[in-house]
Order: sequence, then C-alpha cells, then structure tokens
Amino acid sequence: MAHPRHHGRNFRNTRSPKYRKNERIRLREVRVIGPDAQQLGVMPTKDALNLAKKLGLDLVEVAPQAKPSVCRILDFGKFMYEQSKKSKDNKATASKIKEVKFRVRIEQHDYITKLRHAEEFLDKGAKVKLTLTLRGRENQFKDLAMETMKRAMNDLTHIGTSDFEPRIMGNRITAMLSPLPENKRTLKYNAVTESPEE
Repeated sequence: MAHPRHHGRNFRNTRSPKYRKNERIRLREVRVIGPDAQQLGVMPTKDALNLAKKLGLDLVEVAPQAKPSVCRILDFGKFMYEQSKKSKDNKATASKIKEVKFRVRIEQHDYITKLRHAEEFLDKGAKVKLTLTLRGRENQFKDLAMETMKRAMNDLTHIGTSDFEPRIMGNRITAMLSPLPENKRTLKYNAVTESPEE
C-alpha cells in the first residue's frame, strides 16, 4: 500500500530562498537602503515595495535581526549571483593547501627558492604546509631538520602565521602556515626590484 505524500507545513523545502523578498516580507515597516546604498529611512513595507517596483527592482530583507528589519532595493538575481560567487571564492581559498618540501642539508639557493614558492602561495591566500622528510641516515639529524623548519617559518613571518609548531611524525616533520590579512602581507623573496637607469 502506497503511503500518501505529505504536503503540510512540516515539509521542508531545502531550496527555499535564503532571503525574503517583495511580498514575502510580511512586516508593517522596514528600514530601507536604496539601490545606490543611500539610507531612505524607516517606512511602511508597502511603500518600500511600491518604490522598488517603480524602479524595476526587488525589495530584499538583508538584516532580519535588526529592529526594524533592514531591506535593500536591488536586482535580486544579480545580488544572489554575487553572494554565490563570494561564497565560492571564500570556500576555494579556505580549501587551498599548498605543500613546500625541504631537505635536511639544503643549499642556500634551493632554500630561498622554496621560500619564494611558499611566499607566492601565501600571497595568493592559500595555506602552506611545510614538510621535511628524513631518509635513511638522515634520521640521526632530526635536530638539524627541526632547526631548518623553524628557520623557514621564521623567514615567512612577514606574510604568514603559524597554525602549529613543527611536528615530528615518524620520519617526517610538518608545519602549517596561514596567510596574514592582505593589508599586512609584504613580499620579500618575490619583490620586484627596479633596475637602475642607465
């Protein structure tokens, strides 16, 4: 026997809009922000909706927790596209982890090259995982390997901050760096130097 489908209020539509708009805003009055971000003040919701329609735009509730609720007059389709794009960009940045590998007895030139790569990744907003793998007899130089990792982390403090101190896991030492806020990042190993005028 087939069970009847329920169409009552308990049915949850997972695709329901995140923002209430137009006639879905069932409030007596709202604080309105115009299409050019100008403050239009508190007005009856009906008047705000009429104004939005007159401009060929939508009335969208953006701060329901405020008293009174704050609504913006805007193009809802464009607004949702921008919100979706912003969310995807944030997720993409948060999920990016780049790895930079070091060796125990690394030459200074190679060391600077590794720092240059790490700095570039951090400047683009990615997390950087520093790893150093000890092979064979290199395992007896764990102290030297740890010094190399700490030195690398210290040499990147101008653009990144440590998530945790270097950890030894078997024959591998790992550490993680997160980028500093954009306005605090500076380039040291990828800085563009101007050639002197002849």
